[in-house]
Amino acid sequence: MTSSILVLGAGMVGTCTALHLQQRGFDVVLVDRRTPGQETSFGNAGLIQQEAVEPYAFPREPGFVLNAALGRGAEVNWHARGLWQMAGSLWRYFKNSHPQPHARATEAYSQLIAHATHEHDPLITAAGAQDLVTREGFRFVFRTAQAFDEAARRAEDLHTRFGVRSQAENTTQLAMAEPALQRSMAGAVRWLEPWAVNDPGALVQRYADLFVARGGRLLTGDATSLQSQGLGWSVQTTEGRVHAEQAVLALGPWADGLIRTLGYRFPLFIKRGYHQHYTSPAQLLQPVLDAERGYVLAPMQRGLRLTTGAEFAPIDAPPTPVQLAKAEALARELVNLGEPLPEAPWLGARPCTADMLPVTGPAPRHKGLWFNFGHAHQGFTLGPVAGRLLAEMVDGRHTWIDPAPYAPARFM
Repeated sequence: MTSSILVLGAGMVGTCTALHLQQRGFDVVLVDRRTPGQETSFGNAGLIQQEAVEPYAFPREPGFVLNAALGRGAEVNWHARGLWQMAGSLWRYFKNSHPQPHARATEAYSQLIAHATHEHDPLITAAGAQDLVTREGFRFVFRTAQAFDEAARRAEDLHTRFGVRSQAENTTQLAMAEPALQRSMAGAVRWLEPWAVNDPGALVQRYADLFVARGGRLLTGDATSLQSQGLGWSVQTTEGRVHAEQAVLALGPWADGLIRTLGYRFPLFIKRGYHQHYTSPAQLLQPVLDAERGYVLAPMQRGLRLTTGAEFAPIDAPPTPVQLAKAEALARELVNLGEPLPEAPWLGARPCTADMLPVTGPAPRHKGLWFNFGHAHQGFTLGPVAGRLLAEMVDGRHTWIDPAPYAPARFM
């Protein structure tokens, strides 16, 4: 008999979870308040980051922390209310960013990242989304020789430890590779394996279209209406209350609010981020991270996308795009940005955990409920991997990645 399951959240993680459950014979209903890929998955730099084997640690350099506290630079912005609300989780994040626990997190995190492009590839093909994807890498560019030399050594270390492939480019090589750069840079590390997507929201939508074409149901509904009902779960949608035997919460930064109503207190927090598109005549060939300034420039269908670093603020706080203005000024030193498109800057939130690992597995105290969230900066990259891993657990079969490091029960 076919088992039924609700997947709440139609971002990259939720949509891929629905696809993988569907492939294993489940009757899947995918529910979101908006169309697929219109929240966190919409606004990122569009990178499938095969090189990102190390999770983002809390910066521990005193100079960086002081500058962030004083509101200098473009990398970090904060709201006092946000820091107060997140204080406990941020303190645990800081402690887990010590070299020893961070190394342990990297071992687990790298097991997921290792499969990122391999798991996206068949979905891109099946969804007919090849026009959205460029498979030529991603550059970190550096303004100072010291930072470039340190990055080149780190890249060699990652190759030795994890097989991550890269190429160091000196000033001349970088200028030839990216003629749109109007400032002489000390060099770049070109990561060879990442893929770039020129419309991240569209890729999620293509995956969702594939899910529907294969017989899945995509409904508009309210995840906060989730209820345990009999031996299963139900949620309110525009087509009425929908029931299923099991449910998956793949709600990204909104997961914390819902699991709190179920009695869970996990060390979760969010990092907000902004983007803006520009009518740039500069034709960057690949996305570029200005590594010493903390923003990304990524060629998109709508223009050149400028994305910011992290803002620590409540998820419902009004926009404060001060980082975007700072990043724009810095980006204009590198390329001819042109004019911003006549639209408000986009604002979204990244779902983070204090130990830098996602929350993937069975809810500890609720039968038939599963969690799949907390992928921080890499939900877009890890969606297919996270979806497959969760689907294998739900299906009760051997998983091709050990799920233990990501188990929700680790926080109990």
